[in-house]
Amino acid sequence: MQFYYGSQMPLRVLDEAEFWKHQEEEHTVVIRELVGNLEQRYVNALKEWEREFQKTHQRVVRYIETVNRTGGQVSPALHQDIMQLVTFCLQQSDTFIELCRSLMTDSEPIRNNQTAQVVLNHIIVESEYFIGVAQTILYQR
Repeated sequence: MQFYYGSQMPLRVLDEAEFWKHQEEEHTVVIRELVGNLEQRYVNALKEWEREFQKTHQRVVRYIETVNRTGGQVSPALHQDIMQLVTFCLQQSDTFIELCRSLMTDSEPIRNNQTAQVVLNHIIVESEYFIGVAQTILYQR
């Protein structure tokens, strides 16, 4: 992410969050589709994660609409709310990474499926990328 957006930075970070929350939502489906014999508890967990990512994605979109309606004039209160949302998104991604790592170690169908392991590693890297973007924004406070 480039940091020359100036006053548009809140909108830019929300755009990143919107993109990555949608990606993570899709990743839950990819895992379920790729590993047809995945244990039911993991299928259920991934479906719940899909719902949670949908909710977060919708929340981010609402903030994007709010920033757009203000013409980019972000009040200190709105800025604080955006930073709290970014923190939540970061923590959500971090917890999702933990689930992906546990799938790789605890799910027999995934342990025995090299392709699934490669895909899960890719998913982890993508979520870690978003965490890096979010941390950069949060540490600039």
